[in-house]
Amino acid sequence: MLKIGEFSKLCRVTVKTLRYYDEIDLLKPDTIDPDSGYRFYRPEKLAAVSEIQSLKDMGFSLEEISS
Repeated sequence: MLKIGEFSKLCRVTVKTLRYYDEIDLLKPDTIDPDSGYRFYRPEKLAAVSEIQSLKDMGFSLEEISS
C-alpha cells in the first residue's frame, strides 16, 4: 500500500486532486487510517488514474468519467 503522497508522485497527480477524486467518488482510496486520516492506495490503482487522465485529455468531464 502506498501513502497518498507516494501514490501521487507515481501517477503524477497532486494530492489535492486525489482527495477531490475521493470526494466525488471517482477514485476511492483502498483504506483510510482512522487515527491519522491518511489515505492509502494499492499500486494497481495507477492504471485507473492513467485512464482518468487519458479521458480528461480527450475532453471528457469528470462527471462524464464517473458515470
